[in-house]
Amino acid sequence: QVQLVESGGGLVQPGGSLRLSCTASGSDFSGDGMRWYRQTPGKVRELVAAITSGGRTNYKDSVKGRFAISRDKAKNTVYLQMNSLNVEDTAVYYCNTYPRVAPWGQGTQVTVSS
Repeated sequence: QVQLVESGGGLVQPGGSLRLSCTASGSDFSGDGMRWYRQTPGKVRELVAAITSGGRTNYKDSVKGRFAISRDKAKNTVYLQMNSLNVEDTAVYYCNTYPRVAPWGQGTQVTVSS
């Protein structure tokens, strides 16, 4: 059974940093891309960052230069290093694979507040 488990969220002040982790289990995802999404209440889940199987990355414009996605294929884990956080980054963050889409995990809450 495929499972995604996100972790690393928390409360941080504006300008602070967090590192999110997401581990996929139940299948080998080394050949898939992996993505980070985020969602706030009442809004559609949005794509934040993506990394291909080959390591190519892509980012939402508003996080370019502040966020960095990486992965450890051996651990089936994807990371999101988030720096210079601002209040607009407050959301529940989720990961998923692509093109195969796994069942969504519970996400991890990131709150940026002074």
